[in-house]
Amino acid sequence: MTYHLAQVNVARLLEPLDSERLQGFVAALDPVNASADGAAGFVWRLQSEEGNATSITAFEWDVGQSAGIIVNLSVWVSPEALTAWVHGPEHRAVLLQRRTWFERMSDATTALWWVRAGQLPSTLDAELRVRHLRARGPTPFAFTFKETFDRPHD
Repeated sequence: MTYHLAQVNVARLLEPLDSERLQGFVAALDPVNASADGAAGFVWRLQSEEGNATSITAFEWDVGQSAGIIVNLSVWVSPEALTAWVHGPEHRAVLLQRRTWFERMSDATTALWWVRAGQLPSTLDAELRVRHLRARGPTPFAFTFKETFDRPHD
């Protein structure tokens, strides 16, 4: 059985997506998503008919005082493929500006886990992984870039 790496990351918006403050983030969505879609090792990402996930409702329990939650959920062939894209020029340029658009969070915002090839994770599955990581720390069920676990062996 082959396994792929699922990843979710969440961010709390400082202002609504249609605000002037978030114009740069919204303008970067299509180019950054296109770079992911074309990246080596990319398998799938959550998206609506608009081509991004900004209108998909999830993690409502984690909104706090923010203007909303942004969810990124994707599948990659390996941690190395995901890491290469995350640190690539298109994504890194946006990542460096995240404090302009998103609230600083003390809880885990990114969770990684293994899925069988062909399996697509749901937002509910992603929420369970983030809750697990926040409650128990990295385990084979949900882990981080800093502390990964080997692929399962069937």
